[in-house]
Amino acid sequence: MKYPAVDPRRVGMLTPSSNTVLEPYTSAMFAPFGEAASAHFGRFRVVEISMSDASQAQFTLEPILEAAERLAEARPHLIAWNGTSASWLGLDKDRALCAAITERTGVPATSTILAYDALLKGMGVKRLGVVTPYVEEIETRMIANYAGQGIEVVSSNRLNDRGNYSFATYPPAQVGAMIERVAEAKPDAIAVVCTNFRGAPEAARIEDATGIPVLDSVAVTAAHCLSRVGLDPAQVTDWGGVFQTVAALGLPPLTLSETKGTST
Repeated sequence: MKYPAVDPRRVGMLTPSSNTVLEPYTSAMFAPFGEAASAHFGRFRVVEISMSDASQAQFTLEPILEAAERLAEARPHLIAWNGTSASWLGLDKDRALCAAITERTGVPATSTILAYDALLKGMGVKRLGVVTPYVEEIETRMIANYAGQGIEVVSSNRLNDRGNYSFATYPPAQVGAMIERVAEAKPDAIAVVCTNFRGAPEAARIEDATGIPVLDSVAVTAAHCLSRVGLDPAQVTDWGGVFQTVAALGLPPLTLSETKGTST
């Protein structure tokens, strides 16, 4: 008897080295697809989030491209930078990174912040709440970048932690309380911006209570990637409504040409 080969839609995730949240959460989000989808992770060094020279040097191109090359050996259909540095460094940073990844590996590429960009535009968000574990200087730059995209941050809540490892130590209930405080301003949506932060388990509960979409970074990335490799994110439940929202937006499968100087 001849058995058909298993050929899942593979997504490679570039992961900050000290991150302990995004891998288990992403794997759980992909679980409803069984053998039809798989996530694979490659790390590069990120141990601090601030505007110091040492912190910013972590996001230089070559170490990220080397990690992308190793991921490409698993023949993924898509590579995603599962991190939020472009929220304070600017969208063009991730556009250039994705173009470089594709040039180096031949694999289409996207990122968490490019996924947010597509989602916020698709939802028509103009008034945003922001929750992060970051320091004030990072948050200030994020708010300015959102303003440049025509989005007003009407409420924000941060922990002033330089992390990155420590971000994962805050329990979901604490992150949930931060989200609830931001929800009091009644924004169009609330972005939990950090892929090593436990906002996703709280999203559905807070959405049910407030009616405000909670857009956790890990969930946003997973939903976007599933859609771009041709799978239906709406199959994912219990992690907030972002999966159903991305499915409703009907994002087309990613192509190589999209990573060459344009937004994904």
